Amino acid sequence: MVNSRSFDVVIIGAGAAGLMCAATAGNRGRSVLLVDHAKAVGEKIRISGGGRCNFTNLHTTPKNFISNNPHFCVSALQRFTQHDFINLVKKHQIAFHEKTLGQLFCDISAKQIIEMLLKECAAGSVEIRLESKVSEIKKSENFFTLQVENDLVKCQSLVIATGAPSIPKMGATGFGYDVARQFGLKVVQPVPALVPLTLDENTLSETKNLSGVAVDSVVSCGKINFREALLFTHRGLSGPAILQISSYWKHGEKITINLAPEIDVFARISEEKKFKPKQELQNFLSNFLPKSLANYLAQKSNHAGNLADLSNQKLKEIANSVNAWELIPNGTEGFAKAEVTLGGINVEQISSKTFEAKSVPNLFFIGEVLDVTGWLGGFNFQWAWASGKAAGDYV
Repeated sequence: MVNSRSFDVVIIGAGAAGLMCAATAGNRGRSVLLVDHAKAVGEKIRISGGGRCNFTNLHTTPKNFISNNPHFCVSALQRFTQHDFINLVKKHQIAFHEKTLGQLFCDISAKQIIEMLLKECAAGSVEIRLESKVSEIKKSENFFTLQVENDLVKCQSLVIATGAPSIPKMGATGFGYDVARQFGLKVVQPVPALVPLTLDENTLSETKNLSGVAVDSVVSCGKINFREALLFTHRGLSGPAILQISSYWKHGEKITINLAPEIDVFARISEEKKFKPKQELQNFLSNFLPKSLANYLAQKSNHAGNLADLSNQKLKEIANSVNAWELIPNGTEGFAKAEVTLGGINVEQISSKTFEAKSVPNLFFIGEVLDVTGWLGGFNFQWAWASGKAAGDYV
């Protein structure tokens, strides 16, 4: 027996963008069905920020996003700002705090953000259907027909909010890209972003004792640089600074790392050589670097003796190994460890006002499935809220 039901709006994907869109449309009086193949809504929300959800960033601007069309995100971000989402959080009396660089986190739990969105959906009488796969989508002149498990569902507006391939263990797939291609839309090649970088075996054999060591750093790739923590791992490099630069790094390119951003190491080591000529190199370096890192850099310089024995040229080499360490990563840890995906549905084909596909009336795409990727620090959630709200106002 096949059930047939009709809604004004069907949203596929009950993540951040899908929940926001559903709540917005439902509270406009639209009949809304929110469908997801997962057992629970908002799984990425639940695990984000160490379970506290870095739900937005005080300093959000369009400059914090990467896209082949950098202007696309401007309209939605201006119409629903970080302050608008903060007001929603306050309305639901969720306590929060600011960490570094404008990042806002729940005081208690990420689950509070999920509960808030579910309350907003309930206020709009949104129907939520979980553990349900959509196996077929067809479009006639006036409506879409979806095969949802054993049921046929019809709707006027269809919203794809299925995210991207990052974190596949949570059920992430390329479903949204398949739908886009089905309707003739182009997809910018998706690649892992906000992801740890891997190093070649030779470099790893040298850095194996550094696994777990973290240091404040500036990491650069081309003209882009980020100052945050860097973490050595058994596979390469991670930490916020590396995750940020990974969204800009391309295979074969070098990155440059300043392991002591506050210190001109050449000036400092030249001075130390004058006044403490018998000081050993690793002891000098351990004044401002973790001991294991200081030892690694001293060994790397092929000099384990006193500062007095070092030529001016050698001092420059050592200083550069700290202030401008250059290396070429051999890859990333892939979608399994990527927080988000770079690339996605080509936004040239999408209205920046309504998020409707220009060539397919009443088909909408929101959130991470689009070729818009935020920096680390709450920006991707703000994109989810802003794009979800924009589409929810029009579906």
